[in-house]
Amino acid sequence: MTVTIYHNPACGTSRNTLALIRNSGEEPEVIEYLKTPPAREVLADLIRRMGVPVRDVLRQKGTPYEDLGLSDPSLTDDQLLDAMMACPILINRPIVVTPLGVKLCRPSEAVLDILPNPQRGAFAKEDGERVVDEQGRRVT
Repeated sequence: MTVTIYHNPACGTSRNTLALIRNSGEEPEVIEYLKTPPAREVLADLIRRMGVPVRDVLRQKGTPYEDLGLSDPSLTDDQLLDAMMACPILINRPIVVTPLGVKLCRPSEAVLDILPNPQRGAFAKEDGERVVDEQGRRVT
């Protein structure tokens, strides 16, 4: 079984998601997408498999989103994909691929919906928020 995370180690949400994957006993394939961006076809396929609009995977915060005029609703999916290919920081993260699906894991605990194995113990995010209890159950 393979789990893949498109990861940015500078992002707390991405680090928490990676830690939740590892807490399930998986050692995922980690793709630092800013260093090794997915090919355009791969990104388009990931978005299709998530079942979300391309615009939902476009990161606004901390990116040149506004400077590039990407809020323009007339931009096509192809134009948005072109922008993400030209500037990978525009790809929102982390995107996780498992045998159970593909998901943009924001918040990080969204990854629990697609992990094939249960959590092996308690987990708290970097900010101290408890996500999984001592029995490996999701805290609501």
